[in-house]
Amino acid sequence: MVDDSEIKTTVSPFAMRTSEIKVFDGKDGYVSMNQIIQKFNLGHLNEIHFKILELINKFEFLTSRQLFQLLQLEKAEIASQDKLNNKLEQLIKCKILTRYYFMSEEGSGIYRIYCMEKMGKYLLNSREIECKWQPTDNAKPVEMIKKKLSGNQIVIAYLRKSKYVSSYTLKPAIVNKLTGKTFKPIANIKFEVNGKKIDFVYEVIRRNENWKEQLVERMKQWKDFYDNYTPGDSGYLSIPQLIFVCEDDTHMAEVFKELIINQLSISKIRFYFTTDLEQNKEKLDKSLYEFVQEDGKYKKKNVEAKILG
Repeated sequence: MVDDSEIKTTVSPFAMRTSEIKVFDGKDGYVSMNQIIQKFNLGHLNEIHFKILELINKFEFLTSRQLFQLLQLEKAEIASQDKLNNKLEQLIKCKILTRYYFMSEEGSGIYRIYCMEKMGKYLLNSREIECKWQPTDNAKPVEMIKKKLSGNQIVIAYLRKSKYVSSYTLKPAIVNKLTGKTFKPIANIKFEVNGKKIDFVYEVIRRNENWKEQLVERMKQWKDFYDNYTPGDSGYLSIPQLIFVCEDDTHMAEVFKELIINQLSISKIRFYFTTDLEQNKEKLDKSLYEFVQEDGKYKKKNVEAKILG
């Protein structure tokens, strides 16, 4: 597997592309549960396949590279990316998992994404592992899947590169006290430094057709949460730090501009920004940015975050 620092692309693989669609790359036809059980009995499927299934159930959508990194973090017995790809192919053929890729005017995407199938849910339920997957989950649009992939990469990068991460939650529920409704950022990561606990929450933004309008609506929810925050709200004993995850540097500026134009600043926090490719750096302590006003103009400034070291 190519190391993060060796990746030379200047465009995020999770950025939106023109006229992009999701293309099915799984298996058609019928596979019975008896056939699957027989493969387990013969040893063709085993515990490492279950571990793969559990991770995809937890993260919803994963590339094989992300999955390999997660397996390494859990010290699973998987020798190489190629070995993992072979096991994924077995799970695809049994319709335990399914697979998609993206296609646009620029051509086919360079990676495949893996997600649950009905047989996978049955297998997890047999071990009393909660699986909330529904067939409609695989019908999610491209931008929602890419947001999830981007958020998953953030979590994986922090687990691999920051010694201060204590735990994480995917899609935590944030309650808007004014309306009683909940909304879910892509992830929450908890850090612990010298006995002090700090929460970062991540809002992933993609350049889909209505992203500006969607950003404004989401920020109204965040503004209500922060403006009315009291310790303990949504499980946060101290106020969490909001991080915007953008496609690239230009997108960071575009997002900040929308926040200023629509008067969506929040007095209790500062806005921090990052991009997908920042997570490929060997060290993450300089992967965050903010926009500060100098001489009447806003300028992007790097933020040194030792907590990410």
